[in-house]
Amino acid sequence: MKYIILICFYLISIVNVIAQEMKPQPFLETVVTQFPNVRDSALTANENEVVFSAQSIMGDVSALIYIGKTKTGWTKPEVLSFSGQYFDIEPFFSGDGLTLYFVSNRPLNTTSSKTKDFDIWFVTRANIHEKWSEPQNLGAPINTEMNEFYPVVTDSKNLYFTLDNPSLNRKDDIYVSEFKNGVYTTPKPLGDSINSDGYEFNAFVAPNESFLIYTCYNREDGHGSGDLYISYKLANKGWSEAKNMGKTINSDKMDYCPFVDVNSETFYFTSKRKASDLNFNSKLTLEELKKYFNRYENGLSRLYKTSISEIIKNE
Repeated sequence: MKYIILICFYLISIVNVIAQEMKPQPFLETVVTQFPNVRDSALTANENEVVFSAQSIMGDVSALIYIGKTKTGWTKPEVLSFSGQYFDIEPFFSGDGLTLYFVSNRPLNTTSSKTKDFDIWFVTRANIHEKWSEPQNLGAPINTEMNEFYPVVTDSKNLYFTLDNPSLNRKDDIYVSEFKNGVYTTPKPLGDSINSDGYEFNAFVAPNESFLIYTCYNREDGHGSGDLYISYKLANKGWSEAKNMGKTINSDKMDYCPFVDVNSETFYFTSKRKASDLNFNSKLTLEELKKYFNRYENGLSRLYKTSISEIIKNE
């Protein structure tokens, strides 16, 4: 009996360690807390460069912010050369780090200052030491008169993104445009295992297209307003039925903007989670109030990371 009890305690300790490892931790906390809201981060393959969206408290102003890793830590955040005037969000690096895709409502040309619907844009650089080019609109058949969001380009150059198509009498859906013979094909929505009549958006797709993580809004099996779900690519069967990623990752608030570094098997995402301890044992001082107001989990958009090696292998 003694040995059985010891084994049980050992197994419980292992489960607790795994749960703790999976518990999301703040990502770039000292950087993120400099801004009211921070969302949709993107990392280069070597994890030496990060671009994220910094937004106003009401979310009506958004710019792309860059930081780089040095031997002593991260550089000071700076607005990317082409950002800061229009509403720019949702960056994504190509595999070689020489192309940066993003979403913007900027005008199609420099002769106009009138904003338009949201399109997918990109900038390029000759190498990691060069400056970014001027933004280029990805054009048809990807961009339309509707809103396109959250671009992800895989190793095959297939482009996944979110499309809001009011004519279908649906909410946001995940689409893919295949790259064939040097051009992008007409985008098609993913099947019913991914999309529904509700909101599906912000899909990260593995470079080899083996799995897909995205946000679904207000589903029956959800834990909050928006939850992260995962689906696996099945041989000759398409995408598996999407499954909720569980309470360890999802909160009772909005969880969205996923990104996975497949080399380190680290999962990055944005959450509006907040700490739930609202019952105070005593009156708070001014400094205690400030500390409470300014803590990381305060209901504003913040960046988190966690290991999901077991999840992405659970095909």
